Amino acid sequence: MNATQEKLKVQLEQALVAAFGADFAGVDPILVSASNPKFGDYQANVALSLSKKLAKQPRAIAGAIVEKLDVSEICEPPEIAGPGFINLKLKTAYLEAQLNAIQADPRLGVPPAKTPKREIVDFSSPNIAKEMHVGHLRSTIIGDSIARILEFQGHDVLRLNHVGDWGTQFGMLIAYLREVYPDALTTANALDIGDLVSFYRKAKQRFDTDAAFQETARQEVVRLQAGAEDTLHAWKLLCEQSRREFQVIYDLLDVQLIERGESFYNPLLSGVVEDLEKSGLLVENQGAKCVFLEGFTNREGEPLPLIVQKSDGGYNYATTDLASLRYRIQQDEAKRIVYVTDAGQGNHFAQFFQVARKAGWIPDDVELVHVPFGLVLGEDGKKFKTRSGDTVRLRDLLDEAVSRANADLKTRLQEEERQETEEFINEVARVVGISAVKYADLSQNRTSNYIFSYDKMLDFKGNTAPYMLYAYARIQGISRKGDINFEELGNNAVLLQHETELALAKYLLQLDEVISSVEQDLLPNRLCEYLYELSKKFNQFYDRNQGVQVLEAEEPQRTSRLVLCDLTARTLKLGLSLLGIQVLERM
Repeated sequence: MNATQEKLKVQLEQALVAAFGADFAGVDPILVSASNPKFGDYQANVALSLSKKLAKQPRAIAGAIVEKLDVSEICEPPEIAGPGFINLKLKTAYLEAQLNAIQADPRLGVPPAKTPKREIVDFSSPNIAKEMHVGHLRSTIIGDSIARILEFQGHDVLRLNHVGDWGTQFGMLIAYLREVYPDALTTANALDIGDLVSFYRKAKQRFDTDAAFQETARQEVVRLQAGAEDTLHAWKLLCEQSRREFQVIYDLLDVQLIERGESFYNPLLSGVVEDLEKSGLLVENQGAKCVFLEGFTNREGEPLPLIVQKSDGGYNYATTDLASLRYRIQQDEAKRIVYVTDAGQGNHFAQFFQVARKAGWIPDDVELVHVPFGLVLGEDGKKFKTRSGDTVRLRDLLDEAVSRANADLKTRLQEEERQETEEFINEVARVVGISAVKYADLSQNRTSNYIFSYDKMLDFKGNTAPYMLYAYARIQGISRKGDINFEELGNNAVLLQHETELALAKYLLQLDEVISSVEQDLLPNRLCEYLYELSKKFNQFYDRNQGVQVLEAEEPQRTSRLVLCDLTARTLKLGLSLLGIQVLERM
């Protein structure tokens, strides 16, 4: 709820009490944005909900509320419409005052969180000895955007990369490399990541078909867990090699993370099992130690257990996740822990969250949130893969986007007969290509699958990054053409005279509400929708009657319109930065 809406809500609540007595204190006035601008800006629907309780017609109730309602500083006189809707239209003078107030504010009127918290965002989480692929795209981009928004709101955010850096696969890989490429286990950079992935696949095939090799691999796991010097050294080399490759992707995407892999929690796993035993939750089932869950059953309808220690004494993902959860609460002192993973892991999170709650490990003031997301699909509507049927490497996907953006830009420059340096072309292509991929993902409701299309995401029309970047660059073009330094405009009075100026002004003042909603529901697409609508409102303002007279207008309209342009550009820049998208001064 933005500041204006909050003020109106308070006034409506006071009017309810004044009209009907103290019993109505705290009644929600049901204040919402008007669905049709011709009826005003806000609509209070409380009169309809009180009809039965007050035994009166809704219009009569609305009339009684309006009689006691004082919103004269904010709105035109309220109007009652239909069966009893109270319509409120913001005064032009109020809008002008609000815009004048935010000009000097680097946060553009967005207040920081009233009670900042320690929050953890767990995202990306690739596996060592494997390349990052299209499946890591959504977790990385969505997690980064959520972290940026929480940081902007003043929360103390710990960005954690829970990489898969432990377990049977390392025994398998090390055992295989001892046979076929021992240098990789003693020498840094002996293999590149592509070769490492290839060896991993061969090791897996061997593990699945060769019982003797299986036993050798298990012995390597035992040596690794026991801290054998040669095996530990080999493991560290493999981790470091993968880590460097991951960093190339994170640098391309401008994503910051702190790595804290599964291995970090190894010393804590036995304590998890011991404490679950002490709490009486553990049950032995076919040699494994389990916790039976409420609401989860197998195909036969029997209660489904969560295994925390396997029959061979080993641990699994659930054990590690329980250990990490306890650490994050007890040591990191997090008050909200956000896990950004694909929707297919929903049951896993519901299960280990339930175990932690049953064990009494989750204090009342700690919130656990699984942020699920859908699949990335190809244009055929199936899981996005290469033509040969392989999973798409994330590096290839990003490089292709930049390459296409580069080709598109060169074509556009040729059509416009513009000459630009190779450095300019490469930088614009990089920003547009990476931004297009990010925005195409973030603009979808994360819970849905979406179709990956280079053509659509690089289009300058529609809800795309290029459209948004162009709106920003267009405003900077006004600055260059008129030799205007927006920062030197100072606190100049905004005068809203035309309908397109009013529409743009009202939208600029909704930024705080949008950011607050994303902070709560962790849906970055809401910010994307806002920025897209803002860009459209600006273009309507600019294009009115073959171009709003901005530079050519008489004063004081000229400065007022320049301030509107500047506030729009700053809002776009801030909003896009919270999505992890860089702007361009020229395109």
